[in-house]
Amino acid sequence: MNTVGHFLSEHPFFHGFTSEQLQELVKCGRDVRFEQGEFLFREGDEARSFYVVREGRIRIEIHDARQGAVGVQTVERGDVLGWSWLVPPYLWHFDARALRTSLAVALDGERLRDLCDHDPVLGYEFLKRIAGLMEQRLQATRLQLLDLYSEPRA
Repeated sequence: MNTVGHFLSEHPFFHGFTSEQLQELVKCGRDVRFEQGEFLFREGDEARSFYVVREGRIRIEIHDARQGAVGVQTVERGDVLGWSWLVPPYLWHFDARALRTSLAVALDGERLRDLCDHDPVLGYEFLKRIAGLMEQRLQATRLQLLDLYSEPRA
């Protein structure tokens, strides 16, 4: 199995998929590298990938007119990132920027959608796992917004 395949087979997000399903998921993946300060994606751009972080640190940001870029969450080695490839109109709703040189596996979103459509069991399992990510991201955003808009303590 290639390095992408080995990495995904060892990653907790992919535990429980059959070896056949995992082989199909691996076909969607490729290694990518982002230098410090480089954006993985920008809000409003077409969402094309699902990322599994190998190394580095990536900050998910929203833009606030008063404060500029506001970090919502930071993801690191072993974390997964991005679900907008799954939900029409397939556009990013956040920015993601590498805080230091980062390596990841990028899984092609269009190929993942096709795979999920053709294997409903895999698709349902993948969707359940993505839903967990969505909940985590929404909770992180909620906490960040509470902090951002809370009144300063006297």
